[in-house]
Amino acid sequence: MAAAGGGRWYRGMSTDNVKGLVLALSSSLFIGASFIIKKKGLKKAASSSSSGVRAGVGGYSYLYEPLWWVGMITMVVGEVANFVAYAFAPAILVTPLGSLSIIISAVLAHVMLREKLHIFGILGCVLCVVGSTTIVLHAPPERQIESVTEVWGLATEPAFMCYVTVVLALVAVLVFKFVPLYGQTHVMVYVGVCSLVGSVSVMSVKALGIALKLTFSGTNQLVYPQTWAFTTIVITCIITQMNYLNKALDTFNTAVVSPIYYTMFTSLTILASVIMFKDWDRQNLTQIVTEMCGFVTILSGTFLLHKTKDMAADGLSNSPSFRLPTSTASRSFKQTDVYSEGIPLRSSESFRSPH
Repeated sequence: MAAAGGGRWYRGMSTDNVKGLVLALSSSLFIGASFIIKKKGLKKAASSSSSGVRAGVGGYSYLYEPLWWVGMITMVVGEVANFVAYAFAPAILVTPLGSLSIIISAVLAHVMLREKLHIFGILGCVLCVVGSTTIVLHAPPERQIESVTEVWGLATEPAFMCYVTVVLALVAVLVFKFVPLYGQTHVMVYVGVCSLVGSVSVMSVKALGIALKLTFSGTNQLVYPQTWAFTTIVITCIITQMNYLNKALDTFNTAVVSPIYYTMFTSLTILASVIMFKDWDRQNLTQIVTEMCGFVTILSGTFLLHKTKDMAADGLSNSPSFRLPTSTASRSFKQTDVYSEGIPLRSSESFRSPH
């Protein structure tokens, strides 16, 4: 029996969800692998460069290294797959699966770069897999939409307009009041801007993805001004999001920024999707609670991975406590680039308020 979601693969998962799942998993695979390929390209460029200037301190010799470009192309392919995944599956399914790219990076780094994966890092990988599986098995079916104007109608409903208004107000306060005062000392300022804007960008990406999917299916959506409005919103949001994410990564340790950003970005994206696309209206309380438990499990795994990835290198393997590393940060196109070239960053003292 075919369901509204384009048929049922089995009870609880539509064929559209399966397509979105495959695309999201492919995205994580490509993006996770791209981190390692780029890292190897950076190392090769640094060793062969006559100037000896590494990327982390302003060198650009890696631009002449083919291996680095292979990594960049791999990342672009992953991001395209992630973009298309939103056209088929709800954000509550696609967004949390981004954590799998961290697992792939950690495993490949252990195998290819000989970077030790701590026992707690392995536990973090297992938690991410368990949490992701839980969400996949209980994700709601994708809402069936026939036109981009229908998506625009959902985006302009009072509930979502209130959410967007609150987001814009909070972003304005953070940018104009808190960034000048606390941007260099409190990680939540930059990350807050990224996460708030990012939740709106994902909704716009999903809308644009749906418009393109319908267009390729024979129903041209490019003639509607709403399609171009969503395109403008996507470009604006992504530029803003990447700007402040780079500021956060350049100011604070990646091991601090990444789990906080992943938690806030994913949580706000799920909230935005629930409000705009009413994902939970098609589920019962048991399914919703199970999804949230899966999400918390992923967050726990992500936290462990980021907390322990530098333990061996920093000589903290036998330490009774988890101390924050004081170096190694990088910029990332997605949530994290946990194995990029490191640059000295601020220590944990930077979390204090300015005097």
